[in-house]
Amino acid sequence: MNRIYRLIVLVIILITLTNCRDFLSEKSDVKLAIPETIEDNQALLDQYGFINIDFSSIAETSSDDIYLNDSDYNSLPYDEYKRLYTWQPDNVTPPVSVGNAWMHCYRAIYICNSVLKNINDYNLTGIDADNVKGQALALRAIRYLDGVQAWCKAYNSATAGNDLGLPLKLDPDMNAPSTRSSLQDTYAQIIADLKSAIDLLPEKQISVTRMSKTAAQGILARTYLYMGDYENSLKYSLESLKSNSKLLNYNQLNQQADFPINDLNEEILFWGAMKYDYHLIPAKIPLSLFNSYSDNDLRKNIFFRTNASGEILFKGYYLNSNGPLCGIAVDEIFLMAAESYIRKGNIVDGLAKLNELSEKRWKIGTFIPFSASTQEDALEIVLTERRKELILRGLRWADIKRLNLQGKNIVLNRNVNGQSYILQPNDLKYAIAIPEDIIKLTGMQQNPR
Repeated sequence: MNRIYRLIVLVIILITLTNCRDFLSEKSDVKLAIPETIEDNQALLDQYGFINIDFSSIAETSSDDIYLNDSDYNSLPYDEYKRLYTWQPDNVTPPVSVGNAWMHCYRAIYICNSVLKNINDYNLTGIDADNVKGQALALRAIRYLDGVQAWCKAYNSATAGNDLGLPLKLDPDMNAPSTRSSLQDTYAQIIADLKSAIDLLPEKQISVTRMSKTAAQGILARTYLYMGDYENSLKYSLESLKSNSKLLNYNQLNQQADFPINDLNEEILFWGAMKYDYHLIPAKIPLSLFNSYSDNDLRKNIFFRTNASGEILFKGYYLNSNGPLCGIAVDEIFLMAAESYIRKGNIVDGLAKLNELSEKRWKIGTFIPFSASTQEDALEIVLTERRKELILRGLRWADIKRLNLQGKNIVLNRNVNGQSYILQPNDLKYAIAIPEDIIKLTGMQQNPR
């Protein structure tokens, strides 16, 4: 245990020192620590402060699921946060020196790359080594998938080969040049990592803070959904549900509790949390969204409360201590399966999956199963329910991007201090600006404006 503790401390020191410079270009000193055993490397992946939390919240803040009142907005500590909230074209992220989403993303990727290199360099083999390797691959993939939704355009198969993706760092050598891959190559790497991980991981782990095969299958389904590949999204959704299809019965929750949904509940497949940042902590819920829930829909009381000013606040967190859940849970898998079925023309099975989920969310004896006679109507139902079920789960920004690419024409509006801000469908600012200090230090191309 002392050895593992020393290894962890050394890695923390290395990462902390690296944060002060270009996180993608700083050369590391591999002599600082030698995690040469399976246990050492599992310990590195078990550091939830680096691995499981501080997923990006910048996309969630940019979405239409939340808003800030003028007081909230004026109290933001950095001008960059104010620019992010009003969809400005640049300078929307504080520098790495104070900590930002880019740093947290690539810090986790660095740890995963270090573990993968250690497994190879020290010839670690066997079931336990495969498990650790699979975790590192899946964790790297979910971080890249999280990042690509914030800093890249929506996936369009016709243009993905030319659209800008993320810099793909696949080893811990920080002295290697940082260049942006294509969006197509970024998604291909995510898929390759997840498929490799699925072959290595057990169906379940001792804790949902570790990545499992069931979780990796769900994340792969999410990846394919974002790409518009509904055949594969359905395939991996159903594979995940074979292992775990347990749903919380909201009738059994205490609607009056401050946080009615327990941490580590049976729906969570992988425990990962968004950074509960300054621009997300005071967030309010639009009244129009709140009013879209029927009175017999238990989510209306479980998800929301009203403050003294009559504003709607969110309380339906699947994680109530470290930030909103953005890992993956069973309810999302049901919704992906439902949408994919319907997009493939199978309305009956798609709505059956949606009804199976929804019945657990409504007051006993009041739920009337959804029905539709056309694919268009069925799709509208499932997309509406997807938004209502997965609010503040880090998915809405990506959904807006992919739906607008399909012609949904979602226009975002905000009013701040009497000034109106509008984000039109498919605007280039849907690919949020990469931090300017990263662009300066690496020479990478910034997102077009």
